Amino acid sequence: MDDQEMINCSAQEKQMTRLRAIIHRLRAPGGCPWDAEQTHESLLQNLIEETYETVDAIKRGDWEHLKEELGDLLLQVVFHSELAEEAGRYNFDDVASGVSDKLVRRHPHVYGDSSVNDTDGVLNQWDAIKRQEKGDEDEPYLHNIGKGLPSMLRAAKLQKKAAKVGFDWPDDDGVVDKIREELEEVEEEIKSGDSDKLSEEIGDLLFSVVNLARRHKLDPEILLESTNGKFEQRFAAMDHALQLLGITLDCATLDEMELEWQRSK
Repeated sequence: MDDQEMINCSAQEKQMTRLRAIIHRLRAPGGCPWDAEQTHESLLQNLIEETYETVDAIKRGDWEHLKEELGDLLLQVVFHSELAEEAGRYNFDDVASGVSDKLVRRHPHVYGDSSVNDTDGVLNQWDAIKRQEKGDEDEPYLHNIGKGLPSMLRAAKLQKKAAKVGFDWPDDDGVVDKIREELEEVEEEIKSGDSDKLSEEIGDLLFSVVNLARRHKLDPEILLESTNGKFEQRFAAMDHALQLLGITLDCATLDEMELEWQRSK
């Protein structure tokens, strides 16, 4: 079956094959110049953006839009697999086969004779198998945990991993006290004027706040994005209110902005 025949596959036939054929055609001579120029590196921002747009659709409960975003995310996987196939490394089938094999290996309670039957047992078993597979058994416990993730997500992942062996506060009081302690140290460094030390203490404060979110099974990245959206909306409402008063942002006083900000809440 040639590329055109695959593209014309009916809805009842394998759509995955159709998608792969489309990407292959776009990359081939006579295809799309933009697609032909792309590399793993040039597509990184697209991958990140599509991931966050998928997350956003889930957060908003927009299930129809989620279908579209999942498709856009799948496109990124197929595109990167096509690039790898062109380089002679592997193809999409190898990618799908690898993750399928991994799921079977890491679920011996389903596909083998393991007897774990609760979520904690499953997660601990998964981690143990993962460390064994990667040859990390003799490496430090936190070796490569969350490598490549944004710093806030990696902080939560490191803390979660440490908590699995009991390195965690017994209750929220300890975490809140730690946040207060770190905030006091930030205030001290502001007064001292030591910018390097201030940077370190602000980092410690952020790490402690992430810990509080993690303990309550809240994703700090999603929490911050939600706050970003709230800030954007309130700032726009404040700006609009000032405009109705004939005041532009660059001419408004802080008191005027604060008054409309409070009203926007």
